[in-house]
Amino acid sequence: MATPDQNIQVILQVFRAVEQRDPQGALDLIVPDVEFHWPPPLPYGGVRRGFNPAGPTWTRTWDPFQPTAAERSLSPRVIAASDTEVVVHWCQRGLSPAGDHIDTPVLGLYRLRDAKLTRAQMFYFDPLAVVNFLAKAGTSAVASAAP
Repeated sequence: MATPDQNIQVILQVFRAVEQRDPQGALDLIVPDVEFHWPPPLPYGGVRRGFNPAGPTWTRTWDPFQPTAAERSLSPRVIAASDTEVVVHWCQRGLSPAGDHIDTPVLGLYRLRDAKLTRAQMFYFDPLAVVNFLAKAGTSAVASAAP
């Protein structure tokens, strides 16, 4: 079993891989049947299993709205850690083609086993602001996901 410090390092490496759009770096730190739990109103909301599931995903949704390192920066800050979980406060950022910005906080609960991510659950502080940003920015997947 990993220590809290080891789990923190794994999760921060996952964040770096996501920010750098390094899928292999992320795959090395995630179990094949990883579960991602996203708030239901989001286009990628619900439970997604595996690293590359069908349908809308966080990466497919946000890639067009994160053209620079500034938007891709998640600014992860570890809040707590145990032998099996890490809690991270991070920022969802984006820039629309029209110049609209979003920068909203998210709290993530990450479960690990044997130094690999097995489950991630994200709690957006304002999921409707994210839905509205994506809708205004022209994300086609939002129309079917919006409440």
